[in-house]
Amino acid sequence: MTGELKDGETEEEFLHSPFIRKQGNIYKPNNKDMDNDSLNEKTMEDVHTKEIDLVNRDPKHINDDVVKVDFEDVIAEPAGTYSFDGVWKASFTTFTVTKYWCYRLLTALVGIPLALIWGIFFAILSFLHIWAVVPCIKSYLIEIHCVSRVYSICVHTFCDPLFEAMGKCFSSIRIRTTKEV
Repeated sequence: MTGELKDGETEEEFLHSPFIRKQGNIYKPNNKDMDNDSLNEKTMEDVHTKEIDLVNRDPKHINDDVVKVDFEDVIAEPAGTYSFDGVWKASFTTFTVTKYWCYRLLTALVGIPLALIWGIFFAILSFLHIWAVVPCIKSYLIEIHCVSRVYSICVHTFCDPLFEAMGKCFSSIRIRTTKEV
């Protein structure tokens, strides 16, 4: 970058920073007061390399009401019909460990292919929304604007005089109500 540094400032490297002249930014030539803060309007964040939280894996709580199934939610013995304590403990351990390892095994086998499929799906969905849906809607709004102008002209040309004439005709009608006893 070229230009003069103010007292006490150091030259910094900026990603995608515009060329600076003594007169100011070449994209804003009348801006004589360019400073480093205006160059850093928004720091770009790379979403592909952001760190993920390995402790809280559902930060937006999208699965709070769906998959919280524990042993007590599925198996319960009413009072008076208890099994042996050892059987109850073994059942609890078997249920918990089986659920844990089956989930991990299924995730290892199917999770990455499903992540690939969902990534492709949402990429296609984003592509279609950006390159097809929004342009079609904008095109429709532009075309409907022309139709609305033609419709407005027709209404003002044909209907306004008709309704104005009818209003003048019916404005002289007086209605009087009387109460008969």
